[in-house]
Amino acid sequence: MARKPRIKTTSLPVPTTREQAEQLLHDIGRLQRQVATIETAMNDRLSDVKRTFEDQVKPLNQGIDEAFEGLRIYCEANRDQLCKGNSKTVTLATGKVFWRKTPPRVTVRGMDIVLETLKKLRLKRAIRTKEEVNKEAILLEPEKYTAIPGINITSREEFGVEPFESEIEKAVTVK
Repeated sequence: MARKPRIKTTSLPVPTTREQAEQLLHDIGRLQRQVATIETAMNDRLSDVKRTFEDQVKPLNQGIDEAFEGLRIYCEANRDQLCKGNSKTVTLATGKVFWRKTPPRVTVRGMDIVLETLKKLRLKRAIRTKEEVNKEAILLEPEKYTAIPGINITSREEFGVEPFESEIEKAVTVK
């Protein structure tokens, strides 16, 4: 004989009157404020812990930076003696030092002028044209586009709650 699957249910506080709905909204606000209080306390403690460890690490990082810079100066001054042939890596007793080239990178300043110059020089292969659907234009006249396959215009209704809150005003004495 086949067993019927068990369905877990929870008892939700579903209001039956407006007053009960107002009370639930009040409860949500109270619970949200409690969560915010706990999160604030957590962040305060995390901040203190982080600051403690950062203070411990600060002099160590300064020592690393100074040692790194000293080693770099030595290696740059003695590169010819350290590197054999075309090698860019030197193995020392306690580790390796190396030089490497980064991949080429293009930076463009004054985009309009650069584009204009490329066009004048007929170097259009260096200009990229990107085509994409203008969704904002479609939303301005949705009736024109609803019959086009692949275009779907949707909207949905969402339910939300926003309990009222009041912030304590801070008064500052003006001199």
